[in-house]
Amino acid sequence: MNYANTASWKSILAAISILFLTSAASAQTLPLDSILARIDGNNLLLKSYGQKAEGFRHSADAATAWMAPMAGAGTFMTPWPGQMVMDGRDKGSIMLQLKQDIPNPAKQQAKKRFIASQGNAETAARGVTLNELRAQARKLYYAWVISERKQRLLQQNEKIMHMILEIEKLRYPYNQSQLGNAFRAEAKLEENANMLRMEEGIVIKSRSWLNSLMNQPGMAEFAVDTTWEPHFSPTVHDTATIASARMDIRKMEENIRTMQLGIRSMQAEKKPDFRVRLDHMFPLASGMPKAYSVMGMLSIPIAPWSRGMYRSEIKSMERNIAAMENERSAMLQETQGMLYGMLAEIRQMDRRIASMEKVIIPSLRKALDANFAAYQENRLQLPVVIDAWEALTMSETGLQDEKFKRYEMIVEYEKALYR
Repeated sequence: MNYANTASWKSILAAISILFLTSAASAQTLPLDSILARIDGNNLLLKSYGQKAEGFRHSADAATAWMAPMAGAGTFMTPWPGQMVMDGRDKGSIMLQLKQDIPNPAKQQAKKRFIASQGNAETAARGVTLNELRAQARKLYYAWVISERKQRLLQQNEKIMHMILEIEKLRYPYNQSQLGNAFRAEAKLEENANMLRMEEGIVIKSRSWLNSLMNQPGMAEFAVDTTWEPHFSPTVHDTATIASARMDIRKMEENIRTMQLGIRSMQAEKKPDFRVRLDHMFPLASGMPKAYSVMGMLSIPIAPWSRGMYRSEIKSMERNIAAMENERSAMLQETQGMLYGMLAEIRQMDRRIASMEKVIIPSLRKALDANFAAYQENRLQLPVVIDAWEALTMSETGLQDEKFKRYEMIVEYEKALYR
C-alpha cells in the first residue's frame, strides 16, 4: 500500500516536472537589447517624463494668450436719492464699460521660451532615469545569465558525487568503505542542492524584477541568452566626450539654459504693458447727448519702487548659473578620474579571469580526474577525492562570480559614462 502511494506520488511529480520543462522550453528567449527596448517604450516612470514635457509645451503656448476682456455696467454721476436736481443733466447716466489688457509681445515671447525650456529639462531628466533603469536591467540580466551557468556546473559536478555515493554503497557491504564516507558524500550532495536552490531564487527574482521594469506581469515567462557576453570597448576619457555622453550633464546644461531664459524673461519685465478702456454713457435725462470715454494706459516698470523686484531676481539667477557651471566642471573632473580607476580594475579582473580559465580550473579538473581514477581502483581514500571535487566546484562557481563582478563593473563604467 505504501509502495503504491509512493509510486503515485512519483508519477504526479514526474508529470509536474514534464509540464514545467515544457513551459520553460517554450518560453521566449529575450536578448538584452530587446529587454532594454521594452523598458524604454513601456516603463511607466519614463512615460511620466514625456507627459510632464508635454505639459510644459502647453503651458508655453498659454503664455502668449491675452487676458479675457472685462465688461461692467453701472451709474455715472447719479445723485443720491432725496437730492434736489436743478437741471436734467444732473440726473447722471447709465454707464457701460469695456476694458482689455494688452500684454507686451516681447514679454510674452520671453516667458514662452522660458517655460518651453523646462520641457527640455524634463526630457533630459528622462534620459537620466532611463540610464539608471538600463543599468539596473543589465545587472539583473547578467545575474540571471551567471545563475544559469552556475546551475549547469553544479548539475554536472553533482553527477560525479552521485557516482561516488553509488561506489561507496557497493563497497560498504564488502568492508571496502567506511560508513562515514557515504554520509559525507550525501552531505556534499545536499550542499550542492542548496546552492542550486539559491541560484534558482536569483533567477526568479531577476525575472520578476525585469518584468516590472518592462511593465509586464511579475511572473511572465521568458528566458535569457546564456551564451551572451557583454561587449566592452572603453572610450576616450576627455571631458568633452564625457560632457556629450552623460545625460545628467545634459540635464544640468538644460537647467542652465532655462535659467538664462529666465533672466531674459525677467529683463523683459522692464518693458511696459498696455490697457485700453472704453466707457459709454446713456444719460437719464431726455435731450442729453450720449457720451463716451476712451482711455489708453501703460505700465511704468522703471519706477524705482517696482524695478527692484526683477533686478534682485536677475542677480539671484546669475549666481545660481555660476554655481551650476562650477558644479558641472567638478562633475566632469570627478567622472574622468572615476572612469580611469574603473578601467584599471576591469583590466585586472580580465587577468584574474584568464588565469582561472587557463590555469587554475584545468589543473583542478585534471587533479580530480586523476584522484577519481585512483579512487575507482581503490588506491585512494574518498576524503581526498571529495576535497578535489569541492575545490573544483568552488573554483568553477568562483569563476562565474568573478565574471559577474566584471559584468557589474562594466555596467557601472557605462552608467558613469552615460549617467
